[in-house]
Amino acid sequence: MSGATHTAADPRLYDRTAELAAVARLSARTAAARGGVLFVTGNPGEGRTSLLSRAASDFPGTAYRVAAPHHRGPWSAARALFATLAPTPAAARRALRLARGEGGLARAVATLVTEAEPVLICVDDLHLWDAHSRAALAAAWQETDGRGPGRPGRVGWLVSAARHHRFPEVPGAETVRLGRLTTAGARALLAELCTVAAPAPPVGERLLDEAAGHPGVLAATVRRLTAAQLAGTQPLPQPAVDDTVLAEVYGGLLERLPAASRRLLATVAVAVLAGRTGADCARAETYGVRDGGGGVDGRAPSARASAEPLEGLVADGLLRRRRGGAVGFDDPFLGRAALASARPSWRGETRAPGPATGATPSADLPADRPAAGAAALARGRGHRADRLGPSAAVRALSPVARGRAQLVRGLAALAGGPVMDAHEELLQAAELLRGRAPVEASDARFLAMEAAWAGGDVEGCLAALDGGEDVRGTERDFAEGLSAALTVRLDDARTALTRVVTGDGATDDPRLLLRAGSAALVLGDTATAARVHARALVRARAEHRTALLPRALEQLAYAELRAGRYSRAARTAREGLRTAEATGQHNVAAHQHAVLALVASVEGDGTAVTEHAGRALATAGPHGLVQAATLAEWALARAELGRGLAAQAAARLVPLVRPGPRGGHFALRMLVVPCFVEAAVATGRDAEAREAAEEYAAWAALGVDGPAQAQLARCRALLGEGEAPAYWFGEAVRRHDSCGNDFERARTLLAYGTWLRRRRRPGDARGPLRDALVTFERAAAGGWAEHTRSELRATGGASGGATDPAAPRELTPQQQRIVRLVARGATNQEVADHLSLSPRTVDHHLRGVFARLGIRSRVELPGVVDGWDADREARTVATARPECR
Repeated sequence: MSGATHTAADPRLYDRTAELAAVARLSARTAAARGGVLFVTGNPGEGRTSLLSRAASDFPGTAYRVAAPHHRGPWSAARALFATLAPTPAAARRALRLARGEGGLARAVATLVTEAEPVLICVDDLHLWDAHSRAALAAAWQETDGRGPGRPGRVGWLVSAARHHRFPEVPGAETVRLGRLTTAGARALLAELCTVAAPAPPVGERLLDEAAGHPGVLAATVRRLTAAQLAGTQPLPQPAVDDTVLAEVYGGLLERLPAASRRLLATVAVAVLAGRTGADCARAETYGVRDGGGGVDGRAPSARASAEPLEGLVADGLLRRRRGGAVGFDDPFLGRAALASARPSWRGETRAPGPATGATPSADLPADRPAAGAAALARGRGHRADRLGPSAAVRALSPVARGRAQLVRGLAALAGGPVMDAHEELLQAAELLRGRAPVEASDARFLAMEAAWAGGDVEGCLAALDGGEDVRGTERDFAEGLSAALTVRLDDARTALTRVVTGDGATDDPRLLLRAGSAALVLGDTATAARVHARALVRARAEHRTALLPRALEQLAYAELRAGRYSRAARTAREGLRTAEATGQHNVAAHQHAVLALVASVEGDGTAVTEHAGRALATAGPHGLVQAATLAEWALARAELGRGLAAQAAARLVPLVRPGPRGGHFALRMLVVPCFVEAAVATGRDAEAREAAEEYAAWAALGVDGPAQAQLARCRALLGEGEAPAYWFGEAVRRHDSCGNDFERARTLLAYGTWLRRRRRPGDARGPLRDALVTFERAAAGGWAEHTRSELRATGGASGGATDPAAPRELTPQQQRIVRLVARGATNQEVADHLSLSPRTVDHHLRGVFARLGIRSRVELPGVVDGWDADREARTVATARPECR
């Protein structure tokens, strides 16, 4: 840590023109009493500290440089800051008390810095500061515009942090990101580093090539070489950028990561290498696995602990998700450093055939590249030859090491790639880990089952659930119960899955709770499923299992949707969408888009349905997400049906209700049938509707879905002839009353009212239609409500909300008389004869009435008159009530 200083010598910076320009802008703003904040981010060794030193050197006023403190604890960094700024320890203590109180850190800083000249405070390694100090700094930065206490606009802040750190949102703050040097910049830096004598040309080219423009790596490599090695009279280490160099540059970052995260970074490096073929050789070698590389730490935590940090590392920027769901490193040196840091603890798992520092022998080059390898060796570039051949370390990995690498690759594909690829990766991981790492083998099998489920592959689900001798207790019950359900052995399924659901109170593990909730869904108990999934979500939040949150929110949103709680489902899905996108879990995001599309189809928001369904299908297609695709197509069809486009809806639903690989998702196919039957009957496709209804009847008899019997009765009513539909509609409404889901009940009432109207029974139709309208309006189902209003208008009933008491007064007495006569069924000629008018005059009056009352035809007038009379009666009762007292 340094106090108020100007550095003795200006540090040399190469290829930093844009960054230095940003520093100059900050200095100018601070000198003009407008303050400002400049964030600098970069990987270890890329020059963050050097840039801060240069900024302090160039600043015209007083500059303070503050590094992260060595000791830890709340406010430790703020204490270090005030120790730098304050003239005495007592002043530092007073400033710290002020910062903790109402004054805040901005006022505390203002009490310590002079107003005679501008002040630049350079804060290094913000990611290493404690949370209290970071929060106080973020609040202080909001007052850097000169309007806060003590004119903090005289203070500028230059703050650096590692690339993975997320800076707070500060209005007006600028951010610069350091990167690698160009070839010219790296060459100039190398010349500066070799002050005694320039390196021999082959040595210099080798160093520049291996350092790849990384200034810190280049500097650390040069420092460890002797003069003879630089002159080329002694050989360079193989490789020149070895584990020692990488530990020097990246060791500080890795040491501060949790142990599970370090192991996972190393496992990703192994996974990338183990999965390479052909053209991937060059890229894979940059991840640093060479002969003698280790396996995976035998004491590594289970996949249940290690899988979840994967998405957290993606969100932090230490890993990057690539196309197809694979994860890798933006900074290949980080992957090599992570692997090197974990390697000593892995050697017990590894059967290394060669020396740890040797290059891959030319005999190991692939058959299709011997000429390229020989040419590289002939040019004196053995490090290039390494990149052309397969690493012997891959062949030396133990089954556990390869299994864990497969597990990481499978997790990556499950989150953001083709799910059936993930299924295969995870099954292979389970086989490699079976009997050696039982907990991880069990998790791999369940994850493979989830991948197959998302892909709509029943056989894949059964393959993942079979052979799991490593599975014990509740997990075994879940596997056996789900296998029984998928093979339609429902008595066995109920017995096993009921044990899973009733045992959820004995665990606080959110993963096991999610399985208990899934078991409840398979049993058709949607209310319990929503409760258990909500509990899993609470536990995941309490344990800060960020990467598990999207999955918990996905399952909760689906359970709420199945329970008919559409507003809750939408709220949960929106939160799940945000967390899924933040952690790169694109497949989960697609499912949440599908849920939001279904909710929008209930609300009648056609634009939202199209948008969310389109985004779900855009991911579901290439990734094989049959479940999300089925939900999205169902949402589009239901929206079309709500707008009266029955033929279009039926055509869209036909593939979803068909069995087989080209049909809908096996767990959703029957749920779609009632919607298909309604659309098919409306468009004359009765034969297809009857076939689907018969299969639905057999499924409903199994008792695995609560509303199924009510919706089956509605299907029979739609397909019935004569007066039979009246019985089935009544039976459907009765069953709806006992199983919930008001939206489906309202759809039944709408269908019933429509049938009654078409049977020329408008008076009987108004009751069901009005009940349906109230439910749709309460659910904000705009499209369905409008459809119901049109049916209600066709019966002559009122279609809006409460009748306007002033409506009769807007009409002339003559118009009111005409309205009442027409409402009783009189024709224009009969009204004209009764009132001694011409039929043309009656017609003119009626057009004026329609315009003033906002109705479309004479069939709506009976409902309008009924509303007037009901309102007048209510006012009469209200007026008489005080006299009754």
